[in-house]
Amino acid sequence: MTEPFSVRIGVRGYETDTQGHLNQAVYLQYAEHARWSALRHGGIEQQDLLARGVGPVALETTIRYLRELRAGDEVEVTCVFEWGEGKTFRIRQTVTKTDGTVSAEVTAVGGLLDLTERKLVKDPREVFKELATDPDVFGL
Repeated sequence: MTEPFSVRIGVRGYETDTQGHLNQAVYLQYAEHARWSALRHGGIEQQDLLARGVGPVALETTIRYLRELRAGDEVEVTCVFEWGEGKTFRIRQTVTKTDGTVSAEVTAVGGLLDLTERKLVKDPREVFKELATDPDVFGL
């Protein structure tokens, strides 16, 4: 995939804190929304994962806050999957205002949990390939 997957989100007033900027926890919600949107865009629905007996798990998330967001701002949240050889994968995300200002960078380490064994799937990349109708969304 030449361009990272992205989704547009409008900052709502009730998501802001007493300083008038986006509450720090909401960035994580935006990142999560973009990840689930990427899954759907690539042809993987939540019920597909459950039917396969797996579920995505977050193992680590780092958010680097760079510029504030205020109510009414519009942002693009990107989502790029990076695959290694093990049980985990990395997702790099950027929250960017429509004027090009990068507001935050989010890096997450995830895996797919076997819901019966309660252990990480050995090769999550293969499960994504199996379920996706558009594996390019996931860099596969």
